[in-house]
Amino acid sequence: MELHGIFPAEDMSWQREANCLGVHPDLFFPERGASTREAKEVCKGCVVRDECLEFALNNGEKFGIWGGMSERERRRIRRARSLERRAVVGA
Repeated sequence: MELHGIFPAEDMSWQREANCLGVHPDLFFPERGASTREAKEVCKGCVVRDECLEFALNNGEKFGIWGGMSERERRRIRRARSLERRAVVGA
């Protein structure tokens, strides 16, 4: 899932340490309703899992498994973070 050329301003060096390096990208973009288990297994022990997840969250990745989380799981995180920011601003 090498994306360095797409986001040149962002430090993408973490990708060189990723468990998914060399794994076919289709594994991380399963068809709707297909299992995400295999992709999440690749992510499970990855040392850059947090960086991958933050990349996806910061860049609004809407598809695929990033940092071991599906689109739905990332949406929940974004929603929770948004609510936290609103609570801090409103406090």
